Amino acid sequence: MGDQPLRVLACGDVEGRLNALFSRVQAIQKKMGQFDMLLCVGEFFGVTPEAEAEWQLYKTGAKKAPVHTYILGAASQETVRNFSTSDGCELAENITYLGRRGVFTGASGLQIAYVSGREALQEPAPAHFFTSKDLSALVTSLTSNSKFRGVDILLTSQWPRGVWQYASTPEVNTKSCGSSSISSLADKLKPRYHFAALEGAHYERLPYRNHVVLQENAQHVSRFIALATVNNPAKKKYLYAFNIVPMKNLDPAELVKQPQDVTENPYRKVKCYYLEREHVLVVSSSEPAHQFFFDLSRNQGGASRGRGRKRLSDGDGRSRDQQHGGDRHHEHKQPRRHPQPTGPCWFCLASPQVEKHLVVSIGTHCYLALAKGALVPRHVLILPIGHYQSVVEVSSEVLEEMEKYKSALRSFYKSKGERCVLFERNYKSQHLQLQVVPVPLDRCTTEDIKEAFTVQAQEQQMELMEIPQHTDLKQIAPPGTPYFYVELDSGEKLFYRIQKHFPLQFGREVLASEVVLNIPTRADWRECKQSREEEEDDCKQLRDDFQPYDFAWED
Repeated sequence: MGDQPLRVLACGDVEGRLNALFSRVQAIQKKMGQFDMLLCVGEFFGVTPEAEAEWQLYKTGAKKAPVHTYILGAASQETVRNFSTSDGCELAENITYLGRRGVFTGASGLQIAYVSGREALQEPAPAHFFTSKDLSALVTSLTSNSKFRGVDILLTSQWPRGVWQYASTPEVNTKSCGSSSISSLADKLKPRYHFAALEGAHYERLPYRNHVVLQENAQHVSRFIALATVNNPAKKKYLYAFNIVPMKNLDPAELVKQPQDVTENPYRKVKCYYLEREHVLVVSSSEPAHQFFFDLSRNQGGASRGRGRKRLSDGDGRSRDQQHGGDRHHEHKQPRRHPQPTGPCWFCLASPQVEKHLVVSIGTHCYLALAKGALVPRHVLILPIGHYQSVVEVSSEVLEEMEKYKSALRSFYKSKGERCVLFERNYKSQHLQLQVVPVPLDRCTTEDIKEAFTVQAQEQQMELMEIPQHTDLKQIAPPGTPYFYVELDSGEKLFYRIQKHFPLQFGREVLASEVVLNIPTRADWRECKQSREEEEDDCKQLRDDFQPYDFAWED
């Protein structure tokens, strides 16, 4: 539909560090444009004299928040004094207290449910606690509507207990962290985004489904994100930027799309355990494994190195070792099905079109290949095994393995006296190709490379934007957005949202230019073609050189 998404920032515990928070928000808005709102979970106010002095500047109007800011109530006795009422009210210009619990619906139709404070163990509860009656009233006010499908956003001070089921374990004490009542609330309200704080930790859970597979109609997924404290010394993420179109404005089919990395609902543990088993059986009976029959240590010319070969599965879902009696404990496990293209693809590993003699390494979700018409020796591509168009569309498992390949390549290039530059062009491309180009350390500095990209972009009326450290690419480029992206060895990231036209060789042109590699005649890959024999020799050499750094080789 044509509705414009809202641009939202979410923040963890502020604890009175208002100047630090709003300075950061101003810097983000200067680079990325104005946001519609800032949502603060956890403790907003601090208890120190410095925190009180900062608040007075905003309360008196001497300073003003740079964006509409909505906050939760007290989560401790010490901060209760900052809230004169349990009802929502404006505390200062652009700073609004939502209230103890309730629903806030904006002019756009965005629906935000919220619960302030911690779970009370008895009644009557102090002002910084919520009760079971609070939660029941909130649930009833929403679910009594027959058209209720869920809320767009849920804000709670506390984490939901057990949210980490079926996902990675957060860096918190899982025995004491969170509230079971908040878990039940999240299960009933089905938020598309759920934010919480108070634990001083950053945790982004994999999205989870709100329906029972094969038994209920598909529903939207939920994402839980916990954010750390503002300006924390460990530099844990405390701000999260995202775009959202209100649920009421979304096409139902678009709303219920399931991402690749979706898990079962963490709050329905017992039901989901049996369902998962059923679902695996259904999948294993209907989706055979893909067939990758080549062996990198023999068929590609590499000599045996005394380590286990990378074994890829045959069509019946077992490795060749398992077929001959090895490792029977894992015999019945089926690999997850990789996404498939609708037509021919030169880069899907299962595709007959892929040039397998260029493959350097194969992981579980990604593979490494020598670049066709390489800019320099050791110029490689990191590619997903399945069919994904861009980095912003890959599953979390794919992204994690891409990061492992990046790390391995950085170590490998460092041993050769090189730094690496990564770039991706999601424009007129069918399959994600993350280009990784080594640049000799003595050729130029990282700052020189950054300047070369920036200047040459400006010469073509393009402005590369530096992505803030706390922001992931997925947060500023929704799937389907054409973009160009560069990652430097310093960790700095440059981004350009492609509007109409874009020079297809831009990344190579910058790196081939005089100020970087000084090989301008190699900017176009078609001018750098080699014979198949030359490619095989180069790939064999690269495979041998990279092998000590290759995590994909089995012990």
